Amino acid sequence: MTQPVSIVGAGLSKFGRQPGVTGREMAVTAITNALADAGLSWPDVQVAFGGSDGSGLADTLVAELGFTGIPFTNVKNGCATGGSALFSAVNAVRAGAADIALAVGFDKHPRGAFDPRPEEWGLPEGYGDAGLMVTTQFFGAKITRYMRQYAISADTLARVAEKAYRNGSLNPNAWRQEPMSAETIATADMVNDPLTRYMFCSPGEGAAAVVVASPEALGRIDRTPVHLRAITHRTRRFGSFEVFSPAIQGSGEPTSVSADAARAAFEQSGLAPSDVDVAQLQDTESGAEIMHMAECGFCEPGEQEEMISRGDTEISGRIPINTDGGCIANGEPIGASGLRQVHEIVTQLRGEAGDRQVRGIPRVGFTHVYGAPGISACTVLTV
Repeated sequence: MTQPVSIVGAGLSKFGRQPGVTGREMAVTAITNALADAGLSWPDVQVAFGGSDGSGLADTLVAELGFTGIPFTNVKNGCATGGSALFSAVNAVRAGAADIALAVGFDKHPRGAFDPRPEEWGLPEGYGDAGLMVTTQFFGAKITRYMRQYAISADTLARVAEKAYRNGSLNPNAWRQEPMSAETIATADMVNDPLTRYMFCSPGEGAAAVVVASPEALGRIDRTPVHLRAITHRTRRFGSFEVFSPAIQGSGEPTSVSADAARAAFEQSGLAPSDVDVAQLQDTESGAEIMHMAECGFCEPGEQEEMISRGDTEISGRIPINTDGGCIANGEPIGASGLRQVHEIVTQLRGEAGDRQVRGIPRVGFTHVYGAPGISACTVLTV
């Protein structure tokens, strides 16, 4: 039986372009806000894990936070960096290495698409010369196949992005805070067919931090905890269709690392997708959210068309998804996204989301992050 772990604090910086503000400064802001949320200070933290794709080493943040001498481990795991940092912090508490642990993720990306180098991903130079490191091509190819298989329309892609911008307009920390119509989204410049410009998230800026605690520490913390019923982290299996391996291998349908991570999370929690009241799913672009709805168990492939049409995934719907606007409205600061998702679910379960608060009293939340080269992390949270 693993030791239960609870989230007692969560904090964000602003997301979006912030001239003159470094990624490190955003990280310090997020950590400060998470600690204040928990009613704690930096010396209370006994171990920390953090990561950034391109804004420096997280452990050097002690220069601003305080030289308390704690173990602070750097985590770099693509889009799953934040989820991996939280996974590590939770395991430190479960192992008895700490009563209070912190996870932080942050990034400040330049304008334009990500430009990964093939050699860093174990790929030959020719892979990049052929243009296959351009991730938008992968997303376009994958959703095109999915739409053909399961009768998903281009209108549904636009409606997913429309929801994201609408939810972002209700989120004071979001980058994109202006609603946008489905027609504008659908008729925007094509990036990689069928995905238009406004269906994609953009590399962005921001930071998020989460404080977790053991049952023994809860008595010293005057904050209603959110319980981490499950946290899982998986890498791809053979036959998966991934960002830098966009091919069908073997026979049958490709395996899904997201499905593996989500299934393990629900098994660990003792709950089912039908128990979830609010969810955060990776939405690097509109098609990703649609596919992840099925891969994480919230519907069967092909049911998304009707679900989205009748508003099931809206804030007022049966299974609200990406209530903070997701990556499409917040951008993708690689290190921060997974922890931003957790922050939003914590906020929703506490009933503190303001204009974007899910109706009723949400009791169960779910988060899912996915990234290259085929990695996923999921959580199940309860109050």
